[in-house]
Amino acid sequence: QVQVVESGGGVVHPGGSLRLSCVVSGTIFSMTRMHWYRQSPGKQRELVASIKPDDRTNYADSVKGRFTISRDSAKNTASLQMNSLNVEDTAVYYCNAESEYTGLNYFGKGTQVTVSS
Repeated sequence: QVQVVESGGGVVHPGGSLRLSCVVSGTIFSMTRMHWYRQSPGKQRELVASIKPDDRTNYADSVKGRFTISRDSAKNTASLQMNSLNVEDTAVYYCNAESEYTGLNYFGKGTQVTVSS
């Protein structure tokens, strides 16, 4: 059974930083693409950042230059370093594990990020 567990959310002032982490179990991590999504109230869930097993990354235009996604295969972990946060970044952030082997993907329960002065 695949499990995806996020951590690291919280409240931060505009301009601040947060680091989100996601631990995955029950899948072959070396064959798993990792994604971070976010959803704000009244908005659709949007893809923020992705990282493939070969460490190639992609970012939404709204976070390019501010967010960095990374992965640690030894710990089955993906992280999202978020810098220069602004109020528009306020959302629930979800980690998603996508198996390149089965094509299935799995979401965690999410972690709240609030940017407020």
